[in-house]
Amino acid sequence: MRSFDQFLAVLNEIPDPRRAEGKLYKLPYILLFAVLAVVTGGNSFRSIETFIKVHRRRLNAAFGLHWKRAPAHTAIRYILQGLDPQAVEQVFRLHAAALAGKTADPARRSIALDGKTLRRSFDNFRDRKAAQLLHAFDTGAGLILAHIDIEEKSNEIPAAQRLLDELDIAHRVVTLDALHCQKKPSRPPPGRKSRPSSN
Repeated sequence: MRSFDQFLAVLNEIPDPRRAEGKLYKLPYILLFAVLAVVTGGNSFRSIETFIKVHRRRLNAAFGLHWKRAPAHTAIRYILQGLDPQAVEQVFRLHAAALAGKTADPARRSIALDGKTLRRSFDNFRDRKAAQLLHAFDTGAGLILAHIDIEEKSNEIPAAQRLLDELDIAHRVVTLDALHCQKKPSRPPPGRKSRPSSN
């Protein structure tokens, strides 16, 4: 399916954690089908396996594959949990930046930073709070450009500073929650030409 060629090429840049002899299913297709499964409502490794099992023949035909069966959910879990999170994030950031550059007017782009709590990510048994993320959303392109974990004993402020340092925000309007209305977050480092504001 030609429309997925570019995305598959991007996914191919993610390092495969498996040994050479353990690569029965190619990583880019595992990742693509996992994304498609989640987009259609899947929320577990078993649901990804079910998605591939149900649509296996159509996926084979669309992508020129010859999978005789869907990978087991245990294999999918092993593959996804073995990925380097930073490598995955970096690849998706590059992909999002490329898409944003094609869909939005660079002169009018604005980026909104906002924190989110991941549903069902808390663990009462291990006394672990729900995971929190801060993401950068390109409002013109309608794309999430990047996200970063908010440390459990911290808050959005240092996470926002780190994320702003990692993104190309020159000549962009950046909006943040009122939490960030402090002198340090509102002043860009020397050389940065961004225009942070709060909403």
